[in-house]
Amino acid sequence: MSYKLSILDQSPIFPGGTAFNALQNTVQLAQKAEEWGYSRFWVSEHHHTDQLAGSSPEVLISYILARTNKIQVGSGGVMLQHYSPYKVAENFHVLSTLAPGRVDLGIGKAPGGLPLSTKALQYGTVNDGKDFSERLSFLHELIENSVGGAHPLTGIQATPIPQKKPEIFLLGASVNSAQLAADQGISFVFAKFINSDDKVLEQAAKVYHEGFPNGRFIISLAVIAAPTQSEAEQLAGDRNIVKVHLQSGRSVTLQSIEQAEVFGNQAGEPFEITEQKADIVAGTPNYVNENLEKLHRKYQVEEFILHTPVEKEEERIKSFQLLSPRNTNQNTGIEIREDYPYIASKIFLNQ
Repeated sequence: MSYKLSILDQSPIFPGGTAFNALQNTVQLAQKAEEWGYSRFWVSEHHHTDQLAGSSPEVLISYILARTNKIQVGSGGVMLQHYSPYKVAENFHVLSTLAPGRVDLGIGKAPGGLPLSTKALQYGTVNDGKDFSERLSFLHELIENSVGGAHPLTGIQATPIPQKKPEIFLLGASVNSAQLAADQGISFVFAKFINSDDKVLEQAAKVYHEGFPNGRFIISLAVIAAPTQSEAEQLAGDRNIVKVHLQSGRSVTLQSIEQAEVFGNQAGEPFEITEQKADIVAGTPNYVNENLEKLHRKYQVEEFILHTPVEKEEERIKSFQLLSPRNTNQNTGIEIREDYPYIASKIFLNQ
């Protein structure tokens, strides 16, 4: 395999389950990801939802780090528009001091929730959400311990200063985000499961590689693997991506038309809702890897972060196990271990 594989887990709350189940499943999936040879395990940030349990990636990361040994653990991502860059840097410096060399700081531009939760997160602060690039730049300086003399806070340090600083990644789904990451000299993750427009992906890769030739260009995409092509396609189903487009020019991706309508109404401005078929690579492990190899060659991608939108618990973990980098790297073919049902029951029943 000429590229690395990693996992993005949103801590989904499955039908009949609880937030406790979802978070325990996340921790135990991280442990299996480490065993299966995945490079990174990232957790997301979503607010005011009963479908996803991960609202505080920093807290969840610390727990996962304590329950794993070697795998990189990080945020996918911290929604910086809500927070002080200084506090974010402190949080990740503490994590990096506890687990040197294992912490990734993924930064997202999205709100991570509806306008009401955004108002709650920013309540009592002077914040209009329009200074993201300045926040990212200040955060970068704090992580590098290089806040210069031209900055109003010159000399400030985000302590403790770790022996090995966390690596910063910018998560985005636009050409502008790719350009911002290149300008900052940081790694970039293109969220293809949010924006499946190949023209945008091609331009984002071009802009990033030209602006930061030595940078790391990563794609995060929706992937579902199963023993047969038909089973994988059945699991993928007829999924759509729903977006709400505000009159002010902002667009946000939601999980359903109902959520999009709520978002638009809470935003307090005219809006339009659009739907498009979700871009999911679904098939056998060989089929999935063939598609990843094509993307790797076309866009000079050295790593893929897999998001697996399956509501069936056992099939979701089975998909990750089928794509195990350890199996693929050893060229032993794909083989489900005989104790798979036991593994699945332990992970999802929390025994």
